[in-house]
Amino acid sequence: MSNKVREIKEGLQHFNGTEMFYRIPLTRTRFTDGLKYLANTAECFWLITDASVIAKNLRQKSSFITIDFKRLTEKEQAEKECEATITYSDGNDNIFETHRYGFTDFPLDELRLFFVNDTLMLPSEY
Repeated sequence: MSNKVREIKEGLQHFNGTEMFYRIPLTRTRFTDGLKYLANTAECFWLITDASVIAKNLRQKSSFITIDFKRLTEKEQAEKECEATITYSDGNDNIFETHRYGFTDFPLDELRLFFVNDTLMLPSEY
């Protein structure tokens, strides 16, 4: 595990609830302190924006949406012809959409986010 990944994982453990909400101007989605930290540390504002756009379009299917980023193994990458996927579901194995990413610079292998009431958050901030 790289020092960057270790730093991000350790940092994310400190977020329970949020003291401040931030807003994505394009979508007007709110996001929490934990996601602000993640976006700055992992340089992944793209992930927050993508997740926001897709989750907002899925609101009619569920008021609670889980967003699961997963970096694929080399074998899975060869089979699916992509490096990572983001799956949107209701948290009860009802998958709404899965998006494939041919390339990603996101340092973590897995990440789960929640989208509730137009707000993106870490599970520990729910």
